[in-house]
Amino acid sequence: MDTRREESGDLEVDGLRLAFRKRPGIQPAIVWLGGYRSDMTGTKASALDEACKGAGRAFLRFDYSGHGQSADDGHDGTISRWTVQAQAMIAAHAPESPVLVGSSMGAWIALKAALAAKTAGQPVAGMVLIAPAPDFTADLVEPGMTAAERAIMDRQGWFAAGNGAVYSKALIDDGREARVMTGPLDTGCPVRIIQGAKDEVVPLAHALKLAAHLPFDDMEMTLVPGGDHRLSRPEDIDLINTAVLAMAASGAR
Repeated sequence: MDTRREESGDLEVDGLRLAFRKRPGIQPAIVWLGGYRSDMTGTKASALDEACKGAGRAFLRFDYSGHGQSADDGHDGTISRWTVQAQAMIAAHAPESPVLVGSSMGAWIALKAALAAKTAGQPVAGMVLIAPAPDFTADLVEPGMTAAERAIMDRQGWFAAGNGAVYSKALIDDGREARVMTGPLDTGCPVRIIQGAKDEVVPLAHALKLAAHLPFDDMEMTLVPGGDHRLSRPEDIDLINTAVLAMAASGAR
């Protein structure tokens, strides 16, 4: 098998065309789950693809609806909908207990997918969560919304926050129902958290809250000095790639 050749294509999920790229190689595959309004060609995803290519490791990345090269979903994109899309991608292209790598919002989707997989009796091999932002709409966005922003969202179905991010009413409403940090998170797999010490988007306290919900016997958290939310410095990327490839190697079957 030629692990150097990456395949690009589309998968239709719930009537929407979703773009993906996958690289064949050693199992378990690594699946990249990106953040809100990021795409599969971003710095970290592309660097991880190169690392997987060098290691001969199978790798899958894709764009949620409304992101990157995938079909626009208007303002209908939600955590629940994107989780279904991630599950469909994994079932189609990385079904053999993959390692899930969730960046920011992608960590929320990774957690939901992993919990569902464990319930189905097919736990994933492991997770690496980068600047994880599970429950961010309820915990981080809603508390900071002004009365004016709420009125605008109710009137037109979305609002633009002060930081330039656009949030839909569908995303906010679904986020309350899709929360995962409401009790113990028994994912059935090892979890590694990588968090920047200077992350001002998803603060350290949020990552610590997540860690408190995970079993301590197979969870490790790495605090990156000077690291911001993007964690895209060369040393950050090296740290991430090393952690991910090590997780995949330990999850080999």
